Amino acid sequence: MSPTPIVLGIESSCDETGAGLVRDGRLLGHAIASSMDEHARYGGVVPEIASRAHLHALRPVIQQALDQAGLTLSAVGAVAVTTGPGLSAALQVGLAGAKGLAYALGVPLYGVHHLAGHVAADTLEHGPLPDPCMVLIVSGGHTSLLLVRDLARDSIAHLGDTLDDAAGECFDKVARVFGLPYPGGPAVDRAARAGDPHAVPFPRPLPGSYDFSFSGLKTAAARWAESHTASELPVADGAASLQEAVADVLTRKAVAACLEHGVGTLVVVGGVAANSRVRALAEKRCRAAGLTLRVPPLRLCTDNGAMIAAVGDLLVRAGAEPAPLDVSIDPSAPLEYAALHPNATARVAA
Repeated sequence: MSPTPIVLGIESSCDETGAGLVRDGRLLGHAIASSMDEHARYGGVVPEIASRAHLHALRPVIQQALDQAGLTLSAVGAVAVTTGPGLSAALQVGLAGAKGLAYALGVPLYGVHHLAGHVAADTLEHGPLPDPCMVLIVSGGHTSLLLVRDLARDSIAHLGDTLDDAAGECFDKVARVFGLPYPGGPAVDRAARAGDPHAVPFPRPLPGSYDFSFSGLKTAAARWAESHTASELPVADGAASLQEAVADVLTRKAVAACLEHGVGTLVVVGGVAANSRVRALAEKRCRAAGLTLRVPPLRLCTDNGAMIAAVGDLLVRAGAEPAPLDVSIDPSAPLEYAALHPNATARVAA
């Protein structure tokens, strides 16, 4: 039998340019370049700035990942790339680069759903996902509760999704009201360390549903901040109380879903999985419920190329069909399968 090929993964859906190399579930090397500092002055990601940054960073990031792994480009046996969801121009940069590499190397190309990449990131630290497992994805633009079986072969069952603002959006927008810097999630986490998480009775949205809605919580936090003068605003207490409300909602629903569906493992992934209170409360509640908790290390929680390579590696080992030559992007693609091979012509015709 021929050895499993080394998969190069490329991620460019937002403000991080990532490249990773994976074979047989093992991470060989990865590198990330972020344009976050360029967006900070605007309080959020500017698509044109992000796409230009990807153009400059893609080639050096791939080389850094290869150097870390002690490999040359000729060792790559397959290329995987994020084809959605994300910023349209940013996705185009990654796909164009991936197509060029796959063609030049004569290797197959796989389109990958960005959120499936976050799920697969955990396999690089903890090994294959249990079948089934419950996955809580918490990122800047998405909050979803998923029942996952074989990530490379089976469809993904959605138990709950974001109805309006995702958890990460809530942190970013409230942080701005509190006078904290962008990105809001890490800033809220830092400020909360000095605050009382029970100081402000912020609401817990949609208690009887597995769906998520953080718009009302965002508004409640903004109204609370507006009731104080800037000099008297107890930012630490507000940050701690906001963080507690978000962590409470996320972990309570995730653990309840595990128990209702008889699933013994909860996997928490995405950028907000790096939040210290989300991690701590998830661990506490999973232990109390007799559940196994899996959370990727911090370096694999935010967007990165290693997670895309991990999906590509799973697809290769599952014998999945590569993407067609006319594969396009889908900036608003729903998460149905890990592989995402949209065709622009077919979407227009439909």
